[in-house]
Amino acid sequence: MATVTREPQTDRKPGPPITLGVSPERVDREALRQRFYSLELLKSPHSARIVAYWVAGIFIVSVLAMFLPWQQYVWGTGIVTALNPEDRPQEVPSVIAGRIEKWYVNEGQFVKKGEPMVQISEVKDKYFDPLTAQLTREQAEQKAAEADAKRQQIAQLKQALSLKLAQTRNKVIQSQYKVTIDSAGYENEKVQLQIARRQFEGRKSLYDQGLLPLVQFESARSKLQETEAKIQAAKNKLDGSLNELINARIEINSVQADYQEKIAKSESDLASTLGSLAKLRNEATNIEIRSGFYTVRAPLDGYIVRALKQGLGEQVKENEPLLTIVPSRPHMAVELYVRATDVPLLTPGRKVRLQFDGWPALQFAGWPSVMVGTFGGEIRVVDYASSKGGKYRVLVVPDPNEEPWPSPERLRMGSGVQGWAMLDEVRVWFEIWRQLNSFPPSLSVPPDASHSPQSGPDADKAGSDAKDEAPAGEEPSK
Repeated sequence: MATVTREPQTDRKPGPPITLGVSPERVDREALRQRFYSLELLKSPHSARIVAYWVAGIFIVSVLAMFLPWQQYVWGTGIVTALNPEDRPQEVPSVIAGRIEKWYVNEGQFVKKGEPMVQISEVKDKYFDPLTAQLTREQAEQKAAEADAKRQQIAQLKQALSLKLAQTRNKVIQSQYKVTIDSAGYENEKVQLQIARRQFEGRKSLYDQGLLPLVQFESARSKLQETEAKIQAAKNKLDGSLNELINARIEINSVQADYQEKIAKSESDLASTLGSLAKLRNEATNIEIRSGFYTVRAPLDGYIVRALKQGLGEQVKENEPLLTIVPSRPHMAVELYVRATDVPLLTPGRKVRLQFDGWPALQFAGWPSVMVGTFGGEIRVVDYASSKGGKYRVLVVPDPNEEPWPSPERLRMGSGVQGWAMLDEVRVWFEIWRQLNSFPPSLSVPPDASHSPQSGPDADKAGSDAKDEAPAGEEPSK
């Protein structure tokens, strides 16, 4: 077996002696290197030192980065919409059932409010006759004339009732006068009867004494009998007058009942006529209004997005949509959907950063100051009830203090969007620790009743109040 020997290198200068500190003897470093080849191989390369320096530097930078400020946030996705319901895409229906006769617009065309879009013809045989409205109006005029005649008849009946009542009341007064006269006559006859009786009694006494002849006594008796007959006749006459008075009073009630019945019947006929008149006028008005629905007009200024019915001659039902229109100048907003656990952190007025689909952006959710291509927003409404999937809808409007959003021509309705509602500033190490332990984001001021999720007319007031409270917030970073 051959033995490899290494020639000692003579070109190197001898190094200083190595002192171990345990012996007074010194060792020559270069002599050891020449004698032991393995020590030469264990020499550290220059590149390893560079890597060590980089690792140490990265470690130091990482430790220092742990103390940098980090903006906590709540994350959500959604779409571009409009703040007001009338600014959102809407379907234009056909109010009546009909057949499509003509299209005035095409998809993508801009239309102004009131411009015709679709022409529809009638399909119900009740409205085929174009003179239906005019004939109905004529029938209504006839009913109006009939109602006037009924009114005149009622007025005449009331006038006749007044005259008849006056006549009957006069008859009652006459009967009362007659009763008074007959009563006086009856009383007079009663006095005459008393006189006749006294005379008869006196003459009878004289006749019994023989002082009065029989002829005079019979004359007194005859006069007494005549007076009794007259008082009976006077009583009968008084009773007849009383009966006439009673009948006259009864006749007043009878006349009133008779004429009231006639007037009530006439008024009932008048009410029926007026009902028919109102029905005819209503029908004529409905027919005229219905004719205005034959042309479907644009409810607002906007663009035709899609025709939901195609071709000519196709029948449509009542309230069936014909096309979709999008307003030209809507008040833009964003619908973000966040988790239920993050809703208590969101209040109107909190700041939001938004990234729209199709708009390049450099995202640093925790450092909003270095975001590029994102837009500022402000929470306007937080729904009270959850949407489908258990998430809550949050309406975000443009922040007046930030760069304005893209115009509606570039930022189309329904485009996707991502949003970050900003919360408190914390250190990076705290955020990493929170994420590893799945803790919720923190707030410097806990939300109270005034910062509860809101929607509706109180949202603006709550939004202004929220500006003075804790910083805006949303879902934890992932």
